[in-house]
Amino acid sequence: MSDYAPARQFMVDSQIKPNKVTDDRVIEAMSVLPREMFVPKAAAGIAYVDEDIHIGSDRYLMEPMIIGRLLQESGPQATDLALVVGAGPGYGTAVLAGMVETVVAVESDAALARRASAILSDLGIDNAAVVEGPLPAGYPSQGPYDLILLDGAAAHVPAALLDQLKDGGRLLAVVCERGPVGEARIYRKSAGHVSHRALFDAATPILPGFEPKASFRF
Repeated sequence: MSDYAPARQFMVDSQIKPNKVTDDRVIEAMSVLPREMFVPKAAAGIAYVDEDIHIGSDRYLMEPMIIGRLLQESGPQATDLALVVGAGPGYGTAVLAGMVETVVAVESDAALARRASAILSDLGIDNAAVVEGPLPAGYPSQGPYDLILLDGAAAHVPAALLDQLKDGGRLLAVVCERGPVGEARIYRKSAGHVSHRALFDAATPILPGFEPKASFRF
């Protein structure tokens, strides 16, 4: 397939809109962004399926509906400074860049970081920068952030990331505490205190560095 526009529109019409994504900015961004650029060439034909797509090693491109709902729930504002944790090839970063002022995306895999930077450049997205570093540490030197998005799941959300939120800031993540099916959550910081609420269930692959902690057995 050389023209992916019909597949992209079908994704929006059959996956995004029916699954409670009503924010016009999210719908517009996902309607025009060429998702096939963010997957390996051999997987371009399945770039718009309603599942996580393996992109090499232990990494996946998040299911379209999940990333769409997370972005909608984040309530992105045009003046926001955002952090994406686990940029991968940069799809979530690219979608978010169309809705906020600036995006910093941290990626631990050097090859993926280079690829994400190249794709963003090819697409003319100049308000997003990809930096290399350990994912659980975030990128505090550019914070604090209005919005933090984990582009993948986590067994827990480190305090180091919550500390990088501005007062009034929010963090979106799929948290898998007890098995492969977790729940999408929104964390909010208010007067220095962080609270969270559950949004919906999601089975999203866990990002490197966010695996469950080993427990001792006697």
